[in-house]
Amino acid sequence: MLPDNLSVLAAFVAVAEERSFTKAAVRLGVSTSALSHAIRGLEESLGVRLLARTTRSVAPTEAGDQLLAQVGPAMGDIRTALDGMGRLRERPAGRLRLIMPRIAASMVLLPRLARFTREYPDVVLDVTADNGPVDIVAARFDAGIEIGEFIQRDMIAVRVSADLRAAIVASPAYFKAHLRPRRPQDLLQHRCIGCRLGTAGLYRWEFEKGGKEVTVGVPGPVVLDDVDLMVRAALDGVGIVFALEEQVAPLLAKRRLVRVLEDWCPPFPGYFLYYPSRRHQPPGLSALIETLRYRS
Repeated sequence: MLPDNLSVLAAFVAVAEERSFTKAAVRLGVSTSALSHAIRGLEESLGVRLLARTTRSVAPTEAGDQLLAQVGPAMGDIRTALDGMGRLRERPAGRLRLIMPRIAASMVLLPRLARFTREYPDVVLDVTADNGPVDIVAARFDAGIEIGEFIQRDMIAVRVSADLRAAIVASPAYFKAHLRPRRPQDLLQHRCIGCRLGTAGLYRWEFEKGGKEVTVGVPGPVVLDDVDLMVRAALDGVGIVFALEEQVAPLLAKRRLVRVLEDWCPPFPGYFLYYPSRRHQPPGLSALIETLRYRS
């Protein structure tokens, strides 16, 4: 039969090691009467006498010596483990499991990664790149990075990027062979490169102008789940792609890509780091938040 909790065994170990109820009570921060009551309850539950008591001394019985030999080292291991948890609470250390789209890792995490690893060498960032929606609690991630509108409302979100803006682009060769779209609906007559958002399925391209919102399920010859691959396909003349302005800006500057529907692509809130609760937040996560936090 096991005692109700480890505190009873800890009480026995303290008395057996100190050979004194008074010294053990001081060590544990309890009263001698409470300690005596706990030991008496332990002996009754086990059906053996563990401590021999006189008015002048306390000593383990043979059964007490056997129990102390087995339980004493285990209690020491438990104290060591709990001390380790305390150190984790005090300093950034340990493994953080993160999930984010590949483009978020490229735009938000990688530019600050070297600094973070220098300042917090005891933190390991375990990053999964995934474009689809994920329940980070069920999947046991500590946090994620995602565009604000895709984050569930019960999450705590911290902005980690400036506003973003979409860029609808294709190669010059493509637009030599096809009329440029003037309205989002014109995309239905074009070859578009589809984007798959993990298990959420195909992304329907979203536009806004003058308070009017338009969503288009674009047709096209290929669907990809990686923006870099989509841009590469656009460069090769496969079709039109929905990308982020920052991602294709160098290619636009070099005229390797041509932009259309710019007036239908206003800025929108960018990436946020999100996590489920402020309670018992790991110091490593707090450090990452401060490193990635967007400051305008």
